[in-house]
Amino acid sequence: MRHNKAFNHLGRKSGHRKAMLANMASSLIMHKRINTTVAKAKALKSYVEPLITKSKEDTTHSRRIVFSYLKDKFAVKELFGTIAPKIADRPGGYLRVLHTGFRQGDAADMALVEFVDFNEAALEAAQTAKKSTRRSRAKKAAEAPAAPAAEAPAEEAPKAE
Repeated sequence: MRHNKAFNHLGRKSGHRKAMLANMASSLIMHKRINTTVAKAKALKSYVEPLITKSKEDTTHSRRIVFSYLKDKFAVKELFGTIAPKIADRPGGYLRVLHTGFRQGDAADMALVEFVDFNEAALEAAQTAKKSTRRSRAKKAAEAPAAPAAEAPAEEAPKAE
């Protein structure tokens, strides 16, 4: 029976699972995105997001706690130096899991795990996206002639001097 067994064991013993998640978390922090299976991606998301939250407060204690999970000082330095300032105002949801299809060899469901704030293509698309509306543009057309009329007195003012 599975009573109160809330996390995915990923078919591994606890030592192997902890080492695998620590290595995947370090790789994710260093490279900002990794490809893996969906099950591992979901487990990694629940493993890394508390560490990112802990990195918002840059103290020796929080660095030691994060290091005890990651076991990689370069990943800890990257997390506290580069990632934490960029996600400082975000209240949660630091990672994105995108399903990418099936692996060729064994048809495992694959996913891309990435930081939300480090995907430049998605950030640019969100900033440049026009806000579309289903209403008519009659108001905007009515306002357009009013704008040149406001500019006309500004042109006349230098002539009066």
